[in-house]
Amino acid sequence: MAKPLSNLSRRRFLDWLVGTSVGSLLMVIIYPVFRFLRPPEIPEATTNQVSAGRIDDPQLLEKGFKIVHFGAEPVILLKISDNEYRAFTATCTHLACTVEYRRDKHLIWCNCHNGSYDLTGKNVGGPPPRPLTPYKVNLVESSKGPSEIVVSRA
Repeated sequence: MAKPLSNLSRRRFLDWLVGTSVGSLLMVIIYPVFRFLRPPEIPEATTNQVSAGRIDDPQLLEKGFKIVHFGAEPVILLKISDNEYRAFTATCTHLACTVEYRRDKHLIWCNCHNGSYDLTGKNVGGPPPRPLTPYKVNLVESSKGPSEIVVSRA
C-alpha cells in the first residue's frame, strides 16, 4: 500500500523550489554585473604596421578612402592626392561610430551625429570632443608593380 505524502515532504519540495528560484534570480543579476566588471580581452595588434594594399586599389581610386584593420582597431586610409596619403583611427571620438571620407567636402565625416574632422584629423564640427589619432603612412616601392601602402603607429 502506498504511503500518502505528508505535509513535511510537500514543505520540503516547496522550500527546494523557492530556494532554487531565488538562486536562479541571484545568478541572473550577478552574472551580467560580473561580465561588466571583467570585460573580454580584445587582442592587440602584434605588429606596429599593417599593409593597406597597393596604390592602384580600386576602392582608394573610386571613393578616396579605405578602411583597414590594425589589430582590432579600424583605421581609415585617405588618398589626398596622387602622392599623398593619410591615415587616422576610423572610430569617431564621440560615440565610437565608424567614420568615412567625404571627398566632395574634403572632410572625414561621422554619419551617426554629423560629426566632422578636417584632413589633419582635427574635430571641426558636430559633437566629437577630440581629434582622431593619426597613423603614419609609407609607400614601399615594389619591383612587381605599383607601390604598396604601409600604415604604422605614429
